[in-house]
Amino acid sequence: MKGKYNYRKVVLLLADIFIIITSGVLLNYALSLIGWIGPESSKGLLYYMIVNILTCVLSLVVCGAYTRLWRYFNIKDYIICGAAMAGGFTIGFLLLFLLGRRPRLIFWGLFFLTATVGILLFRYLFKRTFIDLTGIGYRENATRTLIVGAGQAGRMILREIQNADFDENNPSKNLLAVGFIDDDILKQGTKIDRLPVLGTSPEIERICAEYKIQTIIVAIPSCEEDEKRKILNFCSKTDCDIKVIPYLSELLFGDGNDLIAQAKEIKIEDLLGRKPIEFDRKKIRDFIRGKVCMITGGGGSIGSELVRQIAAYEPEQIIIIDIYENNAYDIQQELVLEYGSELNLVTLISSVRDYDKMELIFRKYHPELVFHAAAHKHVPLMETVPEEAVKNNIFGTFNVAKLSQDYGVKKFVMISTDKAVNPTNVMGATKRACEMIIQYMAQNSTQTEYVTTRFGNVLGSNGSVIPLFRRQIESGNPVTVTHPDIIRYFMTIPEAVSLVLEAGAMAKGGEIFVLDMGAPVKITTLAENLIRMYGKVPYKDVPIVFTGLRPGEKLFEELLMDEEGLKSTANKKIFIGNQIEIDPGELHKKLDMLKKAANDNDSEKTVELLAELVPTFHHNGTEKAEA
Repeated sequence: MKGKYNYRKVVLLLADIFIIITSGVLLNYALSLIGWIGPESSKGLLYYMIVNILTCVLSLVVCGAYTRLWRYFNIKDYIICGAAMAGGFTIGFLLLFLLGRRPRLIFWGLFFLTATVGILLFRYLFKRTFIDLTGIGYRENATRTLIVGAGQAGRMILREIQNADFDENNPSKNLLAVGFIDDDILKQGTKIDRLPVLGTSPEIERICAEYKIQTIIVAIPSCEEDEKRKILNFCSKTDCDIKVIPYLSELLFGDGNDLIAQAKEIKIEDLLGRKPIEFDRKKIRDFIRGKVCMITGGGGSIGSELVRQIAAYEPEQIIIIDIYENNAYDIQQELVLEYGSELNLVTLISSVRDYDKMELIFRKYHPELVFHAAAHKHVPLMETVPEEAVKNNIFGTFNVAKLSQDYGVKKFVMISTDKAVNPTNVMGATKRACEMIIQYMAQNSTQTEYVTTRFGNVLGSNGSVIPLFRRQIESGNPVTVTHPDIIRYFMTIPEAVSLVLEAGAMAKGGEIFVLDMGAPVKITTLAENLIRMYGKVPYKDVPIVFTGLRPGEKLFEELLMDEEGLKSTANKKIFIGNQIEIDPGELHKKLDMLKKAANDNDSEKTVELLAELVPTFHHNGTEKAEA
């Protein structure tokens, strides 16, 4: 490629020399015919030519006229070339004057104008004619691209597309800009750098079909999140590949940092309808740095992300506890590859249900911070074996919480769920029981600070709808949704974990931290958007089948119990539910009875006693009429 580029520079240089020579000869001949100059001027023409070629070419080189390919020329480049020619002719005139061969001013001035116009015109005609002719094949094979946003970023994208070399080895990178989309009424029907503004964002689906668009680039890096979500929803109704320019704060500028290269594929979380949550990284670092951190369920989706983020904050040691060896091994190897011997990492295959084994671990490692993510979370499966949910979730939590107090843990952070609020299923009821245990421990602890973090569904986590939908689409099966009107709150795994860490950092003991997760998402809409992201049409290419609500499933999840109240924190997206007083005697009595029923594997009795422990638990309760 470099050799080809140098060849083009040589051709351009030779063309400039030819234009200067031709301009001088033709001008000399024309002026001689009309009698403006005499024969003596023709005798000095050779000297004029040699000196002028040397000075003009040198001036063009110095000004960088050959560092940019001819078809990339813009107004600024034309001005630079004109200035270089003016400098070259001025220096040439002075040299000839010093050599005693002073040319006539009228000839020299016209020579300058003719040669300069010729050089600029050659560049313009080559760009507009030759490139257009040879670009026919490029247009036929290029990816037809629509740019959303006719502002500065959109124009930069257009220039990158126009200036890109055709890549025969990678046709997918060859883009052809077809038009702009912009919601500014004043821009409708106009052209931006000769590219038409074809319409507004609600018209994206129609325009893409009409102009056979294959790729959409959303180039509005300063766009508000709500507006961006609306635009992406319009885009997701097409069959096009969708790329999004990151926010201004995330963009890299400077040489080599092209905008198109920074464009990202649209992700399902882009359609959630709220801004990414911001967290106090310094507070979290101060909380984690130099501490021995234990993560139960450390191989799961939330637990493994906890391990990843904690590792980045320089802990003294990380202890991964998990019953499933494959997941634990995966996160262990990931961290070994990234940190090597710099990270003090211990991975233990153990169950939080085994009190004696957990006590051995606490006694040996003396964790200072405990993040309790171990739990059975799958709603329908826990309906079939409620005693297992009770053993693992409730008494596994009780074991770890009690050992944390006995061994002087500084802070204990438990992962809860919005399904714990007015639960209608066993899993949610067990998590509410866990919250009650943590609040009881907080009320009766003198040294360990206990905190609960509660959030909604996590995108991409084990057992969540997104991986299921992806598997169904990729295997050619219908996408299954339980109910057309079912809605859920969603957040990303990194957001959920950052919430856990910041909540732990700010906790004083007994709080339930709740994240403001924005507007709930309709699962049917989520499924439709995901199908479109695969370039398919919902209900046509991929059917959506409604299977009915599963046992214990609610149409609407809630985030806060009515009796808890709400108060704000330093992070405007994080709120605290007030503590609820727990009667220790009553709690222990009910836990003992529940434990006996669970150990007897009496499913019916277990659910009955679970309802006594959690007064808000209405098993398979009637749905609320409104969100």
